[in-house]
Amino acid sequence: MTTPAVEIDRLTKDYEVGFLRKRKVCALDGLSLTVERGEIFGFLGANGAGKTTTLKLLMRLMYPTSGGARILGRDIGETAMHAEIGYLPEHPYFYDYLTARELLEYCAELFGYAAAERRRRAADLLARVRLEEKSWDKQLRKFSKGMLQRVGLAQALVNDPAVVFLDEPMSGLDPVGRREVRDLIASLRTTGTTVFMCSHILSDIEVLCDRAAVLRKGRLAHIGRLEELRGAGGERPMEVVVAAEDPARLEAALAPHGRARLTATPGGARVEVPTESEVDEVLRALRASGARLVAVQPVGNPLEELFVGEK
Repeated sequence: MTTPAVEIDRLTKDYEVGFLRKRKVCALDGLSLTVERGEIFGFLGANGAGKTTTLKLLMRLMYPTSGGARILGRDIGETAMHAEIGYLPEHPYFYDYLTARELLEYCAELFGYAAAERRRRAADLLARVRLEEKSWDKQLRKFSKGMLQRVGLAQALVNDPAVVFLDEPMSGLDPVGRREVRDLIASLRTTGTTVFMCSHILSDIEVLCDRAAVLRKGRLAHIGRLEELRGAGGERPMEVVVAAEDPARLEAALAPHGRARLTATPGGARVEVPTESEVDEVLRALRASGARLVAVQPVGNPLEELFVGEK
């Protein structure tokens, strides 16, 4: 039986706050979960839910109040194990006067790579994260937030880690950069790399992850495969968006479908259908009236409902 990539057992972290009258605040409360090898695991939660605290505990950047964890079957306290993992913090900070190439070669040297291999790995990784080659020898202090995020992702992969931990990896990226980083993270699955990804952006989790956990106020609220979490709210209403020149014709076409609600928009209409099983019938009626389909999408998002705790 294969050892899980990450095993967290009743991990708890308390802080003392206040000056004269100190009180205890629980940032993480008895978290237990398992991440299997080779999967992309999403760790969801609002700001302050305990995601970053969890990662810092796993990275041994802070110590738990109680509980423990294992990575690749080894206790997180084993220093040698850290040579097999990668980590991108939420706000990466590097030596400002190093260039991107120098930083990666320095990181590779820390892992014991020879000079020629360091240079090759630095170039390969900078190309892989789609950083423009003209910026490779530019000092990091001149980089934008999005450029630093790409360099941070490259350093997290410099040692070909078996498990990589990413804390808000899309932070600071424009839409094109987000898509490129999503593609890079998805490609890690083909190499067998396990990805533990913290985020509060639901669309990134839905696109990338095999399973996800929802953390709420330091406690595990939900965990499961994406299709299971999406189905947690039962059958949902759907929205059909169409373009049409004559909204009145649309109303006439939908008259036999009393459960469908039409709302006129500039250039067309939105039609809310109570259940997914009724969508095909409504689409046929709309097309017969001359409307052009723009989109079909669910109304609301079960993941979002789980995220904010409405379910």
